[in-house]
Amino acid sequence: MRTIDVSALIDGARFNAFHARVLFWCALIIIFDGYDLVIYGVVLPSLMAEWGLSSLQAGALGSCALVGMMLGALFFGSVSDRIGRRKTIMICVTLFSGVTALNGLAQSPEAFALCRFVAGLGIGGVMPNVVALMNEYAPKRSRSTLVALMFSGYSLGGMLSAGLGMVLIPLWGWQAVFYVALVPLLALPFLIRQLPESMDFLLRTGQTSKAQSLLAQAVPDYVPGAADQLNRIAAKGSNVSISQLFQEGRKLSTFMLWLAFFCCLLMVYALSSWLPKLMSAAGYGLNSSLAFLLALNLGAIIGAVAGGWLGDRIGIGKVLFVFFCCGALALSLLALKAPLPVLYLLIAVAGACTIGTQILANACTVQYYPPQIRATGLGWAMGVGRTGAIIGPLLGGALHASSLPLQASFLIFAIPGLVGAIAILVFLMQNASSRQGTASRQYSH
Repeated sequence: MRTIDVSALIDGARFNAFHARVLFWCALIIIFDGYDLVIYGVVLPSLMAEWGLSSLQAGALGSCALVGMMLGALFFGSVSDRIGRRKTIMICVTLFSGVTALNGLAQSPEAFALCRFVAGLGIGGVMPNVVALMNEYAPKRSRSTLVALMFSGYSLGGMLSAGLGMVLIPLWGWQAVFYVALVPLLALPFLIRQLPESMDFLLRTGQTSKAQSLLAQAVPDYVPGAADQLNRIAAKGSNVSISQLFQEGRKLSTFMLWLAFFCCLLMVYALSSWLPKLMSAAGYGLNSSLAFLLALNLGAIIGAVAGGWLGDRIGIGKVLFVFFCCGALALSLLALKAPLPVLYLLIAVAGACTIGTQILANACTVQYYPPQIRATGLGWAMGVGRTGAIIGPLLGGALHASSLPLQASFLIFAIPGLVGAIAILVFLMQNASSRQGTASRQYSH
């Protein structure tokens, strides 16, 4: 009988066709996840004009999907640790894709809000699960890069949403961009066949033969044996409790991650929801305003990939701290009068260091928690952070209603960046202290 350390085998594997397949399908899910979420900022000017919404009403309407996302992240993040990531991902994709398409049929703000809330449940639920799945199968040497590359699909989806909005809205109205969300449903049969189940879940539920088959794909050097004993820490128990996030010295670090998520998501959704409208109010045309949204998401892709690459080399936590600081600086500089090219550059940097920072925060969180509570840990971080996402559009609406100068709005958006940087600094210091304590205890024994 051989005892196989599954984690060690996957950690030492080289990137291959199996990893590319997982990356492709997870990234595709995130692309449409991002599309469905950023779509509100794209149609906001049209909705306000058609339904005569005030800025505060528009901000509240934008928060409906984010309330759904918060509940979806909390619920589906925990559920997937019990029923498996694959099944949970399929449920969430069906939910957010189908209901977002229905959104195009909404005839009133109330019906629109209900559809956005239900779609938000699926959007929020799918994120922690695809991140945890990619992290679980990614080789250690390229883990941060692959998770960041996969999650940059969110920004690609945002760019797709803004780009299609520039083409479709003038021709067929705001409803047309919602109907595009049906595409993931068409891909669902392929997704069911191609997406692997969590190795951790298979081992916990005694599905050893399936686990061996997947391990052989992830690590071609591994040849399955009938008597193999696959070992993984996560396989010790299937009961996942929220209290485990605070055990073994994780309490302060968990709270700091939650605070960082709150600050980051507040900045992300304030910008994503209100950037086109703020720029439109400042005198830029609709297509020009949507171009700023394109710049924001293009910057996010570059920031996420570059940050993931750096994270694999110097540590994802250190990169997160620098990104928070740079995000706050870029948003502060937007408060100054600047020529148009400089404005685009600063917005791209802001995208890299807000949306990009959120992508890196996801990677940091799944690497921090042990496998058996990984989806639960990320689900709760994203769920608690969604309170910041809910406040973001409301804050944008309040700033727009107050008729403050555009520059003042950006200055206020920069404040959470500073708070997030402090939270990550405390997180890094706490982890360094915990590692030193562990090393001291091992040395004394």
